[in-house]
Amino acid sequence: MLALLQVLAAQALGPVPVGFFTGKRRTVVAIGIATRGRLAADHVAVACFEDEATPPEHLPAKLAEAVSAIATRPGWRGRDGQTGELQIPSPSPDRDQVVSLWGLGRRDRLERSRLCDWLDGVASRARTNGARRVAVVLPDHPEVRDAATARHLSRDLLLSEYRFDRFRQGSDVAQPKLGKVLLLPPPGGDALYRSQLPRSRATATAVARARDLANAPPNEATPRWLAERAAELAAGHGFRHSRLDVPDLEARRMGGILAVGRGSRQPPCLLRLERGDRGPIVALVGKGVTFDSGGLSIKSARGMVSMKYDKAGACTVLAAALAAAELDLPIRLRVYLPLAENMVGGDSFRPGDVIRCFNGRTVEIVNTDAEGRLLLADAMAWAVDEGAEHLVELSTLTGGVVAALGYFGAALFTPDETLAAGLLAAAEEAGEKLWRMPLWPEFSATVRGNHADLKNSAGRPASAATAAAFLASFVGGLKSWAHLDIAGTAQVAGNGPASGFGTALLVDWLHRLAEDGEPAC
Repeated sequence: MLALLQVLAAQALGPVPVGFFTGKRRTVVAIGIATRGRLAADHVAVACFEDEATPPEHLPAKLAEAVSAIATRPGWRGRDGQTGELQIPSPSPDRDQVVSLWGLGRRDRLERSRLCDWLDGVASRARTNGARRVAVVLPDHPEVRDAATARHLSRDLLLSEYRFDRFRQGSDVAQPKLGKVLLLPPPGGDALYRSQLPRSRATATAVARARDLANAPPNEATPRWLAERAAELAAGHGFRHSRLDVPDLEARRMGGILAVGRGSRQPPCLLRLERGDRGPIVALVGKGVTFDSGGLSIKSARGMVSMKYDKAGACTVLAAALAAAELDLPIRLRVYLPLAENMVGGDSFRPGDVIRCFNGRTVEIVNTDAEGRLLLADAMAWAVDEGAEHLVELSTLTGGVVAALGYFGAALFTPDETLAAGLLAAAEEAGEKLWRMPLWPEFSATVRGNHADLKNSAGRPASAATAAAFLASFVGGLKSWAHLDIAGTAQVAGNGPASGFGTALLVDWLHRLAEDGEPAC
């Protein structure tokens, strides 16, 4: 009967397009470096600084004249956010070429975030104008000549047309999208931007994959479904994979994963991926709760609305690992995806239950809505048991991190200074906000159990930190481990679609680790 219901649900949703999650479909915009002296595009966007009206010297003459015409209009200053447009005859017989000039404000106040906002505006304007081919003329500025900026800007442009519209119908889905973006770096910057494009493409594709998987609805994205999609992707990137189903989890005494999945008709599982035979042994662990009702400690109706995103940690680490494989980074990479659905049922785990995890530690259940750390406990303990030298885990773990950092950044917990420095530096390069928070001994005391070694919740006070302290009990003697709580950043503005946050950060950190042998800044 269950199998029949699953088939009927799949038929109701419709089949997943071939290659949707494997990268065979186009998930990112095509991007290239423009040929100097000729910008064959429907829309050409040029940036300038306040009170600097002279067109860039490397701009073709016809475009330079158009920029000068906009810049000499009454009231033009190039202030932050100021824009102007002009149409000029184009070689294309079916449309004129649109030239837009964008003010970035004062030169001495330019930041990478402002450049990204500008590019978002360019993509939106070009899309509104129906442009299929866009050229972007970057300003000459030290920030623009930075390799991390080159990657960040390219990645933003590559993702500018991302949409999760697989379940939508109508004219909004059929709207034409940008076909290609041409970047014109400042003089001398072509080689830098060209050299960063492969990494930018791999990262952008990974972010799109993470979003696709996290956005998938819970009636489709069950633990088994997500494990199968992940295995399909991994096999195409040279990973070996194995899956622990319920009998295997029972044999390994992975009581955390089993407890969380008990109340659901969809059985839990743990997917393990492995690739590489040289370099440091790096374990990536991601929380994969495909839907979180809260269990018997049930959430409110409002609190359940976005709980399909409780699998975002698993989607993120998977996508980052695939990018590392595409870039062929010299790392022995192991990925652990504990997957379960936390539902209310006759066999749901209860407050007061005592469970035993993979490393032998017993846990008293205080709150069934503090379920993610139970999945992670088994997966992290297994990763350490298998000899991980560095372990990084991502999870939408607590509402406490939202109270602390809002929807603007993720929390970093680690006892290792070198690992902290490497992750913070990678976050800075990737343009993702990460803030280190403390792992004080007092937090560990709050998660000691009354009738077991530990309890799975210490209540609201410092809940993000006490959750991290709970996880610390499952890494043994490993010092180089980190927990990233992405509960506030996994969705756009906290309540929108999946953001893919953490994917670019992890790719940059893995790249640095591969280059240096150690995750130093």
